[in-house]
Amino acid sequence: MASSSYTNSPCAACKFLRRKCLADCIFAPYFPPEEPTKFANVHKIFGASNVSKLLNEVQPHQREDAVNSLAYEAEARMKDPVYGCVGAISVLQRQVIRLQKELDATNADLVRYASGSARPPSQYGRRATTASVSTRHHSGLSFLSPLSSSHHDSTYCHDKEEGN
Repeated sequence: MASSSYTNSPCAACKFLRRKCLADCIFAPYFPPEEPTKFANVHKIFGASNVSKLLNEVQPHQREDAVNSLAYEAEARMKDPVYGCVGAISVLQRQVIRLQKELDATNADLVRYASGSARPPSQYGRRATTASVSTRHHSGLSFLSPLSSSHHDSTYCHDKEEGN
């Protein structure tokens, strides 16, 4: 929430719209004069009239959250006019899926190495023993084993092709 500073100085919305900021200004508590770009972005994407209507329809205790959502979406639309924040969410979801697959594969490798059915990859020219992997596994510490360079490089190249 903004302070009562709007009585001395117009809020960012009124300043941007070049109008007098009244004591009952709907914008003043949410667009303080110190944050002019916040209102400028929201105005450019949604329009001052639409934001004013929205704020009047929303319960007073929900207005700050509504303004923060509008500001976030407006900033995302400025960066990506087509998808906005949905584009960012989509990129993050794909990243989570990819990392989950990598984690599952690595955990499967750890289980194989701990059971002794496969040798762990050598690190820095030395071979790790199954006993040292088992000790680490049973000590309660959770860690990821290093990936083979061919798997890592192909994943990295694949990500670059997708634009990540």
